Amino acid sequence: MVVAQMIARRVLLMIPTLLGVALLAFFINRVLPGDPALQILGDQASQEQLERLRDQMGLNLPVWQQFLNYLWGVIRFDYGMAWHTSRPVIEDLATRLPATIELALWAFVFAVLIGVPFGIIQAVRSGTVTDVVMRVVALVGVSIPGFWLAIQLIQTFYVNLAIAPAPAGRIGSREFPPENITGLYVLDSLLTGNWPLLASSIQHMILPAASMGVASIAVISRMTRSAMLDVLLQDYIRTARSKGIGPTNIIMKHALKNAAPAIFTITALQMGYLLAGAVIIESIYSWPGIGLYVYQSILASDYAPVQAIMVLTAGVFVVVNLIADVLQVIVSPKTRGA
Repeated sequence: MVVAQMIARRVLLMIPTLLGVALLAFFINRVLPGDPALQILGDQASQEQLERLRDQMGLNLPVWQQFLNYLWGVIRFDYGMAWHTSRPVIEDLATRLPATIELALWAFVFAVLIGVPFGIIQAVRSGTVTDVVMRVVALVGVSIPGFWLAIQLIQTFYVNLAIAPAPAGRIGSREFPPENITGLYVLDSLLTGNWPLLASSIQHMILPAASMGVASIAVISRMTRSAMLDVLLQDYIRTARSKGIGPTNIIMKHALKNAAPAIFTITALQMGYLLAGAVIIESIYSWPGIGLYVYQSILASDYAPVQAIMVLTAGVFVVVNLIADVLQVIVSPKTRGA
């Protein structure tokens, strides 16, 4: 009952948040330099042709009317046309979203599998050389710009060592995508038993996922260390030690279980950041996802896709926050009265 009330309250709060983001996205795109009609028709277009296209795009309407039309479209999941692709934005998003989801999922798994154990080791060995070294590594990891790391990984593993595939898409240029079941190439290749394509999709995934996941590893490990340290200093942990319970049981069954709500929260938020922050990485690796799409839309001064992706990103964050809060309530009954 408490969980249902919390979900209902958060959903109501999402409405003004998304409305504010929609308003911000609309006006930010209107003040950016560039004329979409000029971008589409080119410099050789006459003034009459430009005005006709602006009328078709609704750019000659009063700003308030443009916003209401845009908002009504968002409510109906109609984000307009992407003029640089000549397709509805919703179709472009449906085509590209699986690529971004797959990349973010792999980066998330990569970050969690490394970040959580690192954080536990730091907490258990707090104050030792191991802890200090790992904290320095985490600080460096969270400080490294993603674009710089991506370039260095390409230079090292593709250019110098020649053990990674060319950073150009989700599979090799001479390969065909797997049968579209989920849109996730690794999973679709596995489901259809296409083992060569499975190997290719995994190989193409490694460097982009690592480039995206390193910063999240640092954040997750630091938060895991902090949460575990708070638990390890509690009286019931000292009691468990005095009863002769082994260190492994104390860490896994007592400390980690009670630190889990904080870890769940930070890991869930990292998934939101990974989904929303793929613009640079996808551009560098020519990854055909939402990030590359918004980059191309900005270059083309195409308002509709940029507005849609800003609203979509905000929606991802509020939903991820909601999921994190629900998980925290489920895992930690103490929070249910909050």
